Amino acid sequence: MSALPACPLCQSAYTYDDGNLLNCPECGHAWSAAQSEQDNTQQIRDSAGNVLQDGDTVTVIKDLKVKGSSSVVKIGTKVKNIRLVDGDHDIDCKIDGFGAMSLKSEFVRKVQD
Repeated sequence: MSALPACPLCQSAYTYDDGNLLNCPECGHAWSAAQSEQDNTQQIRDSAGNVLQDGDTVTVIKDLKVKGSSSVVKIGTKVKNIRLVDGDHDIDCKIDGFGAMSLKSEFVRKVQD
């Protein structure tokens, strides 16, 4: 038996396949399997809407306070070789002078090669 995705509305695990649609018996929601696959592959975008990938170079677009320190990552700081992760802070990176850090994609802009 293949594992079907949970319902996108109520997160019920009791979804079932009905031809080309997936159905939820708890809330009655029906959706296509193709839509479910697109939702699982969401792309992380920067502040300008550019799609980010592992290894990209980005610049910081806003002064960011470093939690637990009195220092600030200044606007225009270039960050090389980013790594995308799941979670609230979706970029892991190393910033010169600060070390390893997590950033939110909404505060960076991709540097075009």
